[in-house]
Amino acid sequence: MTSPVTVLTEPECWDLLRDQELGRLAFRHGEGLQILPINYAVAGEHIVFRTADGTKFSDLMDDADVAFEVDSSSHELAESVVCRGVVVELHGEQALMTDQLRLRPWVATRKTHVMAIRVSEISGRRFHLTKPWEHMLPD
Repeated sequence: MTSPVTVLTEPECWDLLRDQELGRLAFRHGEGLQILPINYAVAGEHIVFRTADGTKFSDLMDDADVAFEVDSSSHELAESVVCRGVVVELHGEQALMTDQLRLRPWVATRKTHVMAIRVSEISGRRFHLTKPWEHMLPD
């Protein structure tokens, strides 16, 4: 019998990241941690997102170490990728180049800071699901 859990290769992890648009960013917030959903795009081996002035931006400027996670699931499979790295603000030509990416705010707010996670660590898993409780769900 094959294992119900498979380790994704690095290229498979990047493929999953490129296929999705919504992930979770974890970062230091005061004495604790914060995790927030963000929409993003992939440029090379960087995860790019936009943010506004505010607590998230301030926290990222104070401590650039972050983790980022994205999931995908279907009836039979679930996949998850976790990245660790450092976030930097992009300026000038680098920031303008992100206009070519599939990266626009999902809500009507002004996000003036273009950020990129420089990924230093990436890992992922694929889970073959059985969901033995599905027969208990209402139609």
